[in-house]
Amino acid sequence: MATIDKYEVKAGIRYYVRYVKPDGSQGFKRGFRTVEAARFWASEVEVQKHTGSYVDPKHGKTRVGSLAEAWLALKEAKLKPSAYRPLASAWKIHVEPKWGQWALADIETTDVEDWITWMVSEIRDPQDAEKVIKKPYSATTVIRAHSVLAGILDRAARDRRIAGNKARAVENLPRKQRRPHVYLSHAQVDAFAAASGERWSTLVYTLAYTGLRWGEVTALRVQDLNLLRRRVNVSRNVVQVGSTWHVGTPKSGKSRTVAVPGFVAELLAAQCVGKSMDDLVFTAPRSGEWIRRPSINTSWFRAAAEACGVVGITPHDLRHTAASLAVQSGANVKVVQAMLGHESAALTLDVYADLFDEDLDTVAAAMDAARNASLRELRVTSPDQKLITASKTV
Repeated sequence: MATIDKYEVKAGIRYYVRYVKPDGSQGFKRGFRTVEAARFWASEVEVQKHTGSYVDPKHGKTRVGSLAEAWLALKEAKLKPSAYRPLASAWKIHVEPKWGQWALADIETTDVEDWITWMVSEIRDPQDAEKVIKKPYSATTVIRAHSVLAGILDRAARDRRIAGNKARAVENLPRKQRRPHVYLSHAQVDAFAAASGERWSTLVYTLAYTGLRWGEVTALRVQDLNLLRRRVNVSRNVVQVGSTWHVGTPKSGKSRTVAVPGFVAELLAAQCVGKSMDDLVFTAPRSGEWIRRPSINTSWFRAAAEACGVVGITPHDLRHTAASLAVQSGANVKVVQAMLGHESAALTLDVYADLFDEDLDTVAAAMDAARNASLRELRVTSPDQKLITASKTV
């Protein structure tokens, strides 16, 4: 049980509470103006100890920076390199300079909201309004930086270093604006492939008619192709993080088999002439190694895009194109899901809802037709007959 004693300061009598912590050590809290306030606080501590919600005040002095290393190590072990690196970068550039030396107990929701407001704001020179000192950070950058701070505090709350995560209560996080999908037609794909030149045309067709991600098509080896059955086995993904290449599983973590049109199978067969089963299907011109993702600013990809009048298109837009061409050919959402390697059909619908607008029109038209047919059955001359027909309909 807690004990309460008084002591004297210049401003008058004050009270302090001495209590036993859950680990058996002694705790101490002072500064209460009345004995009733001290007793109330002591009773709250006893309830917290009983319910397991007690947080030792000494843990609130822990610096955010001292917890970051363990949190990042956990993420590094769990995530692929391409997913981990942005988190580590966000900590180093945006989170550590602001929060590294903050004590856990000092962080309030308002402090985090002020930080977010600063990141999304443009700051101009007070002496020269035309001079921009800081441009607003993108929504992706802000959301990622906040997620790093919130993730570290989540772990602190789980370990009972703090009572709750104040960063999770913010109300001013920006929303990411989804970039509109670009869908090329069959004719545009042909033009794009022709403009890409002989070296890259087969790659363009493969991307546009299979929906493979860039890392998946880059990792393809001859052994992954079964061109007699017109199938491609997608079991690897390669990404470049800095100057290092990392080979892993596809984004979903699962292998999949994708069907390819006959003309693409023929192009892939020609691409593999003279290669062994372990050789890469597509290689960089000089090194013969994996192909770097083409820059949208200066590369063969940009040159082809400009030649075809589709400036701003990215390699990932060829994946969107594959989804579009599949739907136009009559594929349903489950087929598109399997082709793209999405975890669920719901995800496919969420990403490509605009491609299935015609399905909605078809459903609406079918419901119209069904209703009209039902009304025709009800158009009888006798009220008794009408009642019987209506009952059967129900």
